[in-house]
Amino acid sequence: MSPELISILVLALVFALATTLSVNMGGLGFAAAFLVGTTVGGLTAEKVLDGFPGDIFVVLVGVTYLFAIARANGTVDRLVDLAVRVVGGRIAVIPWVMFGVTGLLTAIGAVSPAAVAIIAPIALNLANRYGINQLLMGALVVHGAQAGGFSPISVYGAIVNGVVERNHLPQNEIALFLASLVANAVIAAIVFVVFGGLKLGRADKETEDAGPRERITFHQVLTLLGLTTLVVLTLVFDLNVGLVAITIAVVLGVASPKTNAQAVNQITWPTVLLICGVLTYVSVLQQMGAVTYVGNAVRDVGSPTLAVLLLLFIGAIVSALASSVGVLGATIPLAVPLLTVGHIDPVSMVAALAVAATVVDVSPFSTNGAIVLANARDVDRDAFFKQLLRYGAFIVAVAPVALWAVLAVIG
Repeated sequence: MSPELISILVLALVFALATTLSVNMGGLGFAAAFLVGTTVGGLTAEKVLDGFPGDIFVVLVGVTYLFAIARANGTVDRLVDLAVRVVGGRIAVIPWVMFGVTGLLTAIGAVSPAAVAIIAPIALNLANRYGINQLLMGALVVHGAQAGGFSPISVYGAIVNGVVERNHLPQNEIALFLASLVANAVIAAIVFVVFGGLKLGRADKETEDAGPRERITFHQVLTLLGLTTLVVLTLVFDLNVGLVAITIAVVLGVASPKTNAQAVNQITWPTVLLICGVLTYVSVLQQMGAVTYVGNAVRDVGSPTLAVLLLLFIGAIVSALASSVGVLGATIPLAVPLLTVGHIDPVSMVAALAVAATVVDVSPFSTNGAIVLANARDVDRDAFFKQLLRYGAFIVAVAPVALWAVLAVIG
């Protein structure tokens, strides 16, 4: 049995053990990365640790730390009440406001995880207070980010259009943008209906008026300035959202040591372990060539149409476990030999590959899904993780087929 196949089977075993036993999947991921990487993959321990997702670790810790401080000093409650008053108490509108705001941020150039990191904590606090299904709210935030994620001036849009240009393929920036916008809007509408969005009414008048009316405190003003600074530095100056969030949190903590002590304890360390452990193992898979191994096997399939479908599945599966940006850069070049076949429209195929690699970012192992998981409020975190995992798996199973039919075959 080849090392690549062994590494893939061990990944399946990690998922099986974590879902049947009360063992943190991240711990299993670290153990598997060390054992498989060093014994089967021929990697040193240092190479295994090279795959530790330091950027995601910093984002998860920084964002949950900052918003834990904002919750502790009452700032989040003020923002939640303001949001409800803006929509006139119409609770059913709130998830769509979150969808639209996040989409607008990514459409004008925000990196998707940065937009989700800014909006998700507020959105999930709203969901918790007003009885909105938190999976519904989290999914609409993530799908909103991806809906705007392929505008001509967005990060994802620039990456895909650049890859297309380098591979001398036909290019249509607007078609790419609309494909992602429509796909994510349709999915969001289905999620809204399935998870009880139509049953949401209005906030009770007494509840709506029961928001904090006392004077805003110095620490709340300081926190609002910090959150504004987070938005400006990450969206305008493109600084790392995790590092900026930690820096602001430390400043707020120094200003209010008692609040800081409470906030540090609210960082979701089990979630951090889970995400970082699994992604470290996924990096070992990539270093061992498992992804290339599967991709080459797909390219050897006799039918170009079937090969296209398999590539869509590869993009979706790998992206659900790793970086969407990396997948975007890898799957389109893999598809070039198939895109030259006359009856496959290159523009539609590129759009399908791009959407398949990003629509699955609701997975708890993607940065966006991990941010949603880390910011869920007053839930059984293990149960919510499994909900996100099941939802992500459903999207991975269904989205490639739907995109293949609509964009690749009909297009």
